[in-house]
This record gives sequence, structure tokens and C-alpha cells, in this order.
Amino acid sequence: MTHVTPTPQHASPSTAEGPGLLRIAGLPYFLIAFIARLPFAMMVVGVLTVVVSARGSLSLGGLTSAAVGLGTACFGPLLGAAADRFGQRTVLLVLALANGAMLVVFTLVVYAGAADALVLVSAFGIGATAPQVAPMSRSRLVTMIADRMPQAVRARTVSGTMAYESAADETVFVFGPFLVGILASALAPWAPLVGAAALTVVFVGAFALHPSARAVSLHRGVDGRAPSAVSELFTPRVLIVVIGILGVGMFFGTMLTALTSFMADRGAPEQAGLLYGVMGVGSAILALGVAWLPSRFSLRARWLVFSGILLGGSLLLLRVDTPEMMMLALAIMGIGIGPTLVTQYSFGAARSPLGRSATVMTMLGSGIVVGQSLGAAVAGELAESAGTTSALLLPIIAASVAFVAGLVNWRLSAAEPRVASV
Repeated sequence: MTHVTPTPQHASPSTAEGPGLLRIAGLPYFLIAFIARLPFAMMVVGVLTVVVSARGSLSLGGLTSAAVGLGTACFGPLLGAAADRFGQRTVLLVLALANGAMLVVFTLVVYAGAADALVLVSAFGIGATAPQVAPMSRSRLVTMIADRMPQAVRARTVSGTMAYESAADETVFVFGPFLVGILASALAPWAPLVGAAALTVVFVGAFALHPSARAVSLHRGVDGRAPSAVSELFTPRVLIVVIGILGVGMFFGTMLTALTSFMADRGAPEQAGLLYGVMGVGSAILALGVAWLPSRFSLRARWLVFSGILLGGSLLLLRVDTPEMMMLALAIMGIGIGPTLVTQYSFGAARSPLGRSATVMTMLGSGIVVGQSLGAAVAGELAESAGTTSALLLPIIAASVAFVAGLVNWRLSAAEPRVASV
């Protein structure tokens, strides 16, 4: 397993002794990596917006979003493995061009009145070629920490890095749907996907060409092969993290869709994004705060505590009947979801087999997208057929998945060495 073991301490990625991560990677890296992950956050909502607008079918829109997630599930981990094997630069450059093209092709297919099957196939292509910048960035930064920072500060730097990366994801996943709404309203329903295509080509391309893309784990041989077996990716200790993060993705998709239905019942569906932002902003702030939690508050305990807060907040959805009560429930859930995500990614970094960091991080990133896509599709169908009250049950189920995975992880972590601080 990887020698990077996140033992959270009071430090951020840029304040450790010796050269800090900010100095090693450079400020432009973080700016480029942040913008480059924005198209990924726009895909699912953008696809749904275009299909519903052009075809007038919420059902087809939900299936199309699910097709994007399916494409990511099938190819995301394979692309991560290719990045581990051949380096991120080549893989990301190919994906930037392919995904930009697929976003434009999908838009043309939808408006050309093509058969629904072709719409679904092109949506699958968007997911299959999605350049998952966030997992690649995590892998790249963890490699830099492991290979270029002193052993004494690696653990707390990994913790701070996972906190930053998760906060960046939270910000992007809140701002992405908001940007889709702005572009769709101000220009046209197709504008978000065309904009995402442009951002993909320019900023994912820049992310691929950044000098840090040459960083390859010292554990890789001269031929690029990893010393660990592929079977190590499918151990219970790795898979439970994937299942837990899948629950978080399901929560994102079901909550946003059910919230949209909730506000539509009150004649203000356009305000769903604003209410959703209450959870997103709080979640991002708390995610950053994880780096300052005491080390005696172990990772496995954090998963249980914060996913428990998420589950407790989601139970309030059973009694919500006003936007004000919904805001309160969202605020409580925001306290839990950000730190839960940071903790899960920290476990992913700690449990990655040697030389396969990008593969594991991409598996986790795919879990979020798959969960979000499937959650949105199921919630949309349920809201349309059975009403908002039924749809609001789905975020509770998703939060339960994350919490139960935390319980299983508690047992699995008990057998790990104490130095791992899990």
C-alpha cells in the first residue's frame, strides 16, 4: 500500500516545514486546476437542461443524465489507470479534445431531433470521455507530497490537501449548476454545454500541459509498471470507500432534484439553486476546517460523526414544509457532508496500492458522478410520478448509505496499524 498515511494535524498544504506544497506546485497550478474541473460539474445539469428544453421530457432528461454517469463509471477508472501507466499529460490532452467534441456533438444530436437512443449514446460518450480533473489533481498532489516533502510533514499535508480539494469540489459543484442556470437563462439552453466544451479544451488542456503533469510516482518502474497488483484495487478496505463516496454522490443528485421539485411546488423552481447554495457554502467551509481538527479525532471516527450529522439533517426532510425549514435542514446537512467527503478521500489516499493513486482517486471521482447521475434520474422519475414528498425520502436513503459504509469502515479500520491514525 502507499506510504502516504494521512494523520491530520494543524497544518495546511502550504504551511509545512520545508518547501510547502503551494511553492512546489505553484499558484497557477491551483487556479488552472480549479477552473478545469468546472466543466465536469456542469455536465449532468447541462445535459438535463438541454434535453428537457429541446425534447420536453423530464423522464428522458433523467435517463440522459444517468447515461453520462454510466459512461463515467465504465471508463473513468480505466482512464485513471491509463494516467498511472502512461502519465497524465497524454491522457488528459486526448480527453480534453474528445470531451469538448462530444459536448458539441450531443447538443447537435438533441436539437436535430435524432432518436432517443442516439441521444443516450452521445450522453454516454460525454461521460466516457470526461477528464476527471479533480481525481487527477489529488493524485498529482499526493505524488508530489510523497516524493518531494519530508516524511515528518507528509501526513498533515495530505490531510490539508484533501481538505482543500474537497472544498474546491464543493464550490464547483454548487457554482456549476448555478452557471448552467445563468447561461441557459441569459443566452439559450444549449449555451452551458458549448461553454463547457470551450472550458474543457482550454483549461483541461492547460492542466495537462502544466509541468506538474510530468510528476510520476517513484514507485513506478522505468517501464511505467506499478509494483502492486490490480487485485489490490478491489480489497474491502478500498471498495468500502468507493461505496461510501457513492452514497455522497447519490445525496448530491437526489437532494438537488428533490429540492427543485420542492420549490417548483411553491412556484419558484429557479430558487432551488439559491437554497442549495446554503448547504454548499457551509459544506465547503467545514471541509476546509477538517485540516485543523485534532489528530486524536481519528479518520474512522470522523466518517461516522459527520456522516451521522448528514443523516440526522436529512431526517428533517420528513417534516419540512416551508423554504425556511428547508434552509435549516440544508445548513445542518452542510455541516456533515463536506468533512465526510474529505475523510473519504483521505482514506482513498492512504489505501491506494503503490503506484495506483490516480486509479483509486478516479474510482472515487467516478463514484460521485455515478451517484449524482443515478440519484438525479431516480429522484426526477419519483418526483414526477409520486410527488415531492416521496422524492425527499431519497436523500435520506443516500445519507444512510454513507453512514452504514462508515460503520463497516470502522470495523475494517480496527485491523489497521495504529500509526495510520484511522
